[in-house]
Amino acid sequence: MLKIGERAIDFSLPNKEGRLVSLKDFLGKWVILYFYPKDNTSGCTLEAIEFTGLVKEFEKLNGVILGVSKDSVKSHQSFAKKHSLNIELLSDESASVIKAYGAWGKKKMYGKEYEGTIRSTFIIDPDGYIRYVFEDVDPKGHAEEVLKKLRELQIS
Repeated sequence: MLKIGERAIDFSLPNKEGRLVSLKDFLGKWVILYFYPKDNTSGCTLEAIEFTGLVKEFEKLNGVILGVSKDSVKSHQSFAKKHSLNIELLSDESASVIKAYGAWGKKKMYGKEYEGTIRSTFIIDPDGYIRYVFEDVDPKGHAEEVLKKLRELQIS
């Protein structure tokens, strides 16, 4: 997992329209980069809806939200349309960015162990450095928690 103070790793991934989006496109802004396991699952849907509901608050703080999962562009299109999501969803089907940020690893469900995306969020400052990391995130209330931390970081 990348640590606070490290330079964020640049990437280019397709969004739900298939257009490539790069981290460097957002230099000068605070980036909320969150990794989630799967479109249309209960926790991931809750998290995306909560981030969508707070987009205006993040924008007031010069922030942008980027959600990344292994789902396809087509899956992201469907997910965003079904839940009226207005956040940027990026497709990392190879999991190369997910792995580069350390958001990939062993997980357990129903007693079975497997490898997958570990729900985590990085706050990246306008200069491209990681300022905060949330690991093993609980999706309920997470967007509000991130917003609160972003406000704290901007004051300090």
